Amino acid sequence: MRMYKIAAMGGDGIGPEVIQAGVQVLKVCAERDGRFTLDFQDFDWGSDYYRIHGVMMPADGANQLRKFDAILFGAVGSPDIPDHITLWGLRLAICQPLDQYANVRPTRILPGITSPLRHVSGPELDWVIVRENSEGEYSGVGGRAHKGLPIEVAQDVSVMTRAGVQRIIRYAFKLAQSRPRKLLTVVTKSNAQRHAMVMWDEIAAEVAAEFPDVTWDKMLVDAMTMRMVMKPQTIDTIVATNLHADIRCALDVRAHPWLRLRHHRQGHRQPGRYLLDRRDDAGAPGREAGGRAADEGGGARDGRSLAAHAGPGWEGDHEAGH
Repeated sequence: MRMYKIAAMGGDGIGPEVIQAGVQVLKVCAERDGRFTLDFQDFDWGSDYYRIHGVMMPADGANQLRKFDAILFGAVGSPDIPDHITLWGLRLAICQPLDQYANVRPTRILPGITSPLRHVSGPELDWVIVRENSEGEYSGVGGRAHKGLPIEVAQDVSVMTRAGVQRIIRYAFKLAQSRPRKLLTVVTKSNAQRHAMVMWDEIAAEVAAEFPDVTWDKMLVDAMTMRMVMKPQTIDTIVATNLHADIRCALDVRAHPWLRLRHHRQGHRQPGRYLLDRRDDAGAPGREAGGRAADEGGGARDGRSLAAHAGPGWEGDHEAGH
C-alpha cells in the first residue's frame, strides 16, 4: 500500500481550523479508498511563529518540505504584520524554492450553495483557472532609494521569461486537453503591455500548434472579467499571468463561497489530488474530478464559431486561435 507524506500547515486566521477539517476529510477518503495511506506532519509556521522568532519560518524551511509528497496549506496573513512580510516570508518562501509555478484553481458552485451570479445554479459554471505563480509580480525585482526623503523612488518590476511563459501556457493546454470540452481562454493585456504581454500572446500561439484538438481564444483581462460574470458557461479552462489571474479570482473565487484549491507543480498523475504537490516526477496534469461532458460549441475551430460559442456580444472582445 502506498503511503503519502503530507506537510500540514494551518498558518493564520481561519487556516488552522480549515486544515484540521481537511485532514479529517482526507483520512476518511484514504480509509474508504483502501489503496493508500496518508502520513501528516504539522508545522506551526506563520504569524505566531513570526512573533516569537522574527521570521515566518526557519531558514531551511523549504528544504524541510522537500521530503513530503504534498503540502496542505491553510492561510497566511495577520493585521498586525505587514502583508509583504507574511507573503514573502512564508508562502513565496515555499513556492519559489520548490518551483511551484502553476497555481491551479478549480472553480464550481458546490451543492447547497446559492450562486452569487444570476441564472447560475451550478452546472453553468465549471472552470479551472491556471495562474502563473513564479514570475511577473512575484519576481521580486525592484527596490527603494532615498527612503523617507521627498525624492524617494520605489520600483517593482514584473519580469516574464520565455521559459516561464512556455511552461505555464503548455501546462494550461495540457489541462484543457484533459477536460471534456477541450477549451482554453488565454487572458492578456497586450494592447497596453506591449512587450511582455505581446511575448505572452506569441508564445500562446506557438504552443497552441502542439494541441490541435484544443479550441482556444484570447481575451483582454477587462473583457474577460465581464465575460466571467455575464456568460460563465462559455468558459472552461483559463490561463493568465500572476496579476491578471489574481484580479479575476477576486471576482470568481475569493469573494464567493466557491471551491478554491491551490498551487500545483508540474507532474500531477493523480486526478483530483489538489494539494501543494512538490514532487519532481513530470507528467501531464490530471483532470479534476467531476468534469462535465462536452457541451455547446466544444468543437469550434475558427473565429466565427468561437464567437458563437462565447455567445452574442463577445465577437469583438477576443481573438480566436487553433
